[in-house]
Amino acid sequence: MGKFSALEKFRILDLNLHDGVPLTRVAVECGVPIRTLHQWKREFINGGLDDLGSKKRRDKGHHRVLPDELKNICRAYALRKPALTIRAIFRKMCEHAIEQSLKPPSYTTLYNFIKEINPGLMTLAHFGVKAYQQKYELIYRRECQAPNQIWQVDHSLLDINLLDDNGSVRKPWLTIVIDDYSRAVCGYFLSFDAPSSINTALCLRQAIWKKNKSSWPMCGIPRILYTDHGTDFMSLHIEQVCIRLKIRMINSMVGRPQGRGKIERFFETVQECLLPDVPGYVHHGKQMSNPKLTIRELDEVIQEFIVTDYHQQRHSEIDEAPLQKWSANCFLPQLPESIEDLDLLLMTVDKTRCVQRDGVRFQGFRYVSTVLAGFVGETVIVRYDPRDLAEIKIYFNDKYLCTGICQDIAERVISLKDIQKARKEIKSQLFDEIRQAKHILKHIQKGNSEPLVTESKRVRREPATTKLKLYENE
Repeated sequence: MGKFSALEKFRILDLNLHDGVPLTRVAVECGVPIRTLHQWKREFINGGLDDLGSKKRRDKGHHRVLPDELKNICRAYALRKPALTIRAIFRKMCEHAIEQSLKPPSYTTLYNFIKEINPGLMTLAHFGVKAYQQKYELIYRRECQAPNQIWQVDHSLLDINLLDDNGSVRKPWLTIVIDDYSRAVCGYFLSFDAPSSINTALCLRQAIWKKNKSSWPMCGIPRILYTDHGTDFMSLHIEQVCIRLKIRMINSMVGRPQGRGKIERFFETVQECLLPDVPGYVHHGKQMSNPKLTIRELDEVIQEFIVTDYHQQRHSEIDEAPLQKWSANCFLPQLPESIEDLDLLLMTVDKTRCVQRDGVRFQGFRYVSTVLAGFVGETVIVRYDPRDLAEIKIYFNDKYLCTGICQDIAERVISLKDIQKARKEIKSQLFDEIRQAKHILKHIQKGNSEPLVTESKRVRREPATTKLKLYENE
């Protein structure tokens, strides 16, 4: 006889209750013992359909064979850190039972008792609070109703080796801004430098402003910027950027990365779907192919992957492509009036300078523009992209004035690191001259008549030329 549900029992009893069929005949036709039918009838009359359901044991979950004393000891061993195997707990329980003149439990009884202990309690006891939070604590996920309500931003060190300008092999950092609603990538930034507020601001600059590709329409100012507690995100500069752009910054709780799962998933997509096919990929610390690409070439590869692949494919969580999701309902993003206004709010470094007769002096270079002719003696604010010192943005009274060009380096892109390296070489040469002078004095003071052998001077190498950047005459 199979197990009947409450409804199936009622249908069998209904032949007797409403149709008047004797229970003996019902028992024969349905194959149910007559005593069972009488029991079902009593249960239905006394408690209705609910009482016809399967009855659970009142002592379910309580092991009648295992005494309370052994239960408490078994639980204590099971929650011990470091965790013991069930076989080890079984041996200890048998020894304790024999010492207390109790009947040792069977291995099956002990195994079932340990498996019924709350798994959350076991995780907390063995692996600590963080493991318990990540696996069992209820989390709150913010859900958006439209694009640009929430942007997530984060960094990741990519598993790929690239060639820098000096031919050295280095891994790049990828900064990503992703739209929480559509999972679309609004902007990204590649750099060999560790995460910083500079990288974050330059990534936001690309994310907010209009792209030069019609197939990449994501842009606008978000309402909320969701980040972790990294020093770059907690910096005064990023805080000021959010205030100026009227963006509310929300930081995830310390030690709880679950809220950033959407952007972490994109990083996994890049690591698993893009990088394995790119020269220089590193898998679990092993170099799979020789590095060939520069950071600019990888930048083009990533942009192509985002625009033509990631944005076009259906996302399993939102059940449509990010591009389709972001572009639906004729969404109109909020934008600054111009890229210069955006730079005024976002450009990472600003310095006060006085306009001289020959232009603006900054970082050891002279920047000129015909517009500056009417502002000699005025105090201006200089803002610049640390990746390219060939030009600077000059502002007067918080309004964009002009772009200053350094005619000495305008034909090539020069970064702040290049200048720092050049300064270091110059100082090194100066120190060489000082050491040489000390050597001469020491030689003279000793009264040596032998000819002085001077040390060979260091030969300064010109920095390697990089990407050409030409400017029209103003």
